[in-house]
Amino acid sequence: MAQMHFYVPDDFAQEIRRRAKAARMPVSRYLVQVIRNEIGSGWPENYFNDVQGNWQEKPRKRSRG
Repeated sequence: MAQMHFYVPDDFAQEIRRRAKAARMPVSRYLVQVIRNEIGSGWPENYFNDVQGNWQEKPRKRSRG
């Protein structure tokens, strides 16, 4: 896993630490979660199950051409 170093303003650092503590996570894990939410890491968790579970029409068949 890569290690990164960066600088943030003191007020950001304080808020990041506060939010990480509220989430009961180390700061590094909390920041990874924030970054994943922003950048994304593929399909959202349970995306296909949620879409299929909410389908209101008859199942569609694929045509082979």
